[in-house]
Amino acid sequence: MDEILELLETKQYTNLRQHLAEMNHADIAAIMEELPKEEMLLKVFRILPKDMAADVFSYLEVESQQFIITSLSDREAANIIDNLMADDATDFLEEMPANVVKKLLANANPDTRRDINHLLRYPEDSAGSIMTVEYVDLKENLTVAEAIERIRNVGLDSETINICYVLDSRRTLLGTVALRYLLLSQPEARIGDIMHENVISLNTLMDQEEVAHQFQKYDFIAMPVVDNESRLVGIITVDDVVDIMEEEATEDIEKMAAIVPSDKPYMKTGVWETFKKRIPWLLLLMISATFTGKIISSFEDALSACVILTAYIPMLMDTGGNAGGQASVTIIRGLSLNEIEFKDMFRIIWKEVRVAVICGITLGLANFAKLILMDHVSMTVAIVICTTLIATIFIAKVVGCTLPMFAKKIGLDPAVMASPFITTIVDALSLMIYFQIATRVLGIG
Repeated sequence: MDEILELLETKQYTNLRQHLAEMNHADIAAIMEELPKEEMLLKVFRILPKDMAADVFSYLEVESQQFIITSLSDREAANIIDNLMADDATDFLEEMPANVVKKLLANANPDTRRDINHLLRYPEDSAGSIMTVEYVDLKENLTVAEAIERIRNVGLDSETINICYVLDSRRTLLGTVALRYLLLSQPEARIGDIMHENVISLNTLMDQEEVAHQFQKYDFIAMPVVDNESRLVGIITVDDVVDIMEEEATEDIEKMAAIVPSDKPYMKTGVWETFKKRIPWLLLLMISATFTGKIISSFEDALSACVILTAYIPMLMDTGGNAGGQASVTIIRGLSLNEIEFKDMFRIIWKEVRVAVICGITLGLANFAKLILMDHVSMTVAIVICTTLIATIFIAKVVGCTLPMFAKKIGLDPAVMASPFITTIVDALSLMIYFQIATRVLGIG
């Protein structure tokens, strides 16, 4: 970084160009993002060798891409779009203002414009919207020698050449053939004889999260995307899946923390935008938490008769919330990885019930010893508190494991039913149990 800055400030542009030419594209993009001034970002980009510029551009943050593309001339901008892979160009254009997109597409070459328009027509976050149309396709009547020659001709413009796709005249996907099999086969062998016919493909409308699951299940580096008539329309490569997994994990984490998901990095999100993402759930949880206050006020007489009970309300509520949160996070993760399904509901409840009993008894005994030996409360009060603790953990575990599964069943994101929401429910239930046990055992209220 320091060397780049020094070369920029001393205007040694030839040396800078040579230095950049020896670096990895992703590393160059990372350095450009750290430059203190936008003018330096644009200057470094202009210095880049032409054959590197588009690749480096694809690694930059959206804000940096927008600054560069709007600072270039129409011809320069169109040249960048033409040299990007179609899926990368589509992802970029989806973030740009409509007037800029219109101008860029107008100046792009017809093939690029056709490919981008093709990808833009698919629903957001579907397999069709993230695939690339740059792949190597072969005909089954080609010989191995002819297929290798075709790869030489079109391979540089393809996302990957490791897997080639065999199509008929209607572009129906017949099979695949790996590059290594081509290299190891006899030159006169027919593609139709050596291709792999049992092809696992993705549908254009498949959700991107399910796409990631398919890659995880089969350990592929690329998968074909077909339409409803089994015609090949594109491929998805593993580098796109890594981005999907990061995006989906970030979205789940934000929902589990009661935050409206954002597609921007934290440091790129303004204060007002951050406020708008957080305030809806905070308002909802605050309003729902008022039920807790109503429960406490309705048992005001019981609390005034035995004030010591008040001191243990936070402990009971926090423990219940933590127990429910543990169960919910485990179930949400299992649902997202397709490890569990709704039909497993009763097995999961039975398992969580047994865990709840063991955890409840352990915590109850530990708390009972503390209440008697350290807090010096009466035996009866200690029994009320510990019995409530065991019941609270039991209910929290059951609520924590069932709510995410019901959410999934009705089409909601299970991550919504995470710790904040479950904690609010468990708090209200634990207080009701607490005061019911206290009024009966202690004879108050």
